Amino acid sequence: MPVINLLASSQGLKGNEANIALAKEIASSENHDAVKELVDNLENQNKNIQGDCIKTLYETGYRKPEMIADYYSDFLALLINKNNRMVWGGMIALTTIAGLKHKELFLSLDLIRETVNKGSVITKDCGVEILAKLNCHDEYFNTTDPLLMEQLWNCPIKQLPMYADKTLVSINKENKEAYRNIINKRKTECEKSSQAKRLEKVLKKIEQV
Repeated sequence: MPVINLLASSQGLKGNEANIALAKEIASSENHDAVKELVDNLENQNKNIQGDCIKTLYETGYRKPEMIADYYSDFLALLINKNNRMVWGGMIALTTIAGLKHKELFLSLDLIRETVNKGSVITKDCGVEILAKLNCHDEYFNTTDPLLMEQLWNCPIKQLPMYADKTLVSINKENKEAYRNIINKRKTECEKSSQAKRLEKVLKKIEQV
């Protein structure tokens, strides 16, 4: 049976339970043919099929990123798609493979930045995560570190705790003071005590770097 027939919309189902179950099965069985079929159908005429395919792909990527990593160019192509669902779906897929395809993503950094700057909240969230993962590599640090700081300075305060937490992976002795300064200065903007507490936790982790 074609894997496309197992997608939620193909079965007349609402929600993503079927897509997530399919992703689990694809990952556990290492079904590379299924991954290729899903990628091929990212341009299906049916937008519901498109959405189910990218959902299943990035859910597979969460579990076994190496299975979808070689399709990075297909995910990058989604960033200029007119369907916003496919744009942020592509961004999520890229976050799952950023550790494996960091060179390729860095070469496409201008496209990723442009997508983030005009994108939805989910797209921006993914952009921060991609930048943080790229920032772990010395060869990109001088480019990505200022961009990551810019995101933390300019993001809505409600996003800051999550962004600061995502950034932790790339904070080192060289840049820890700068990130601590950003968080301390912006902490006064917190609208909820829960936001301030999350930032305090991040600050404590930075102290341990």
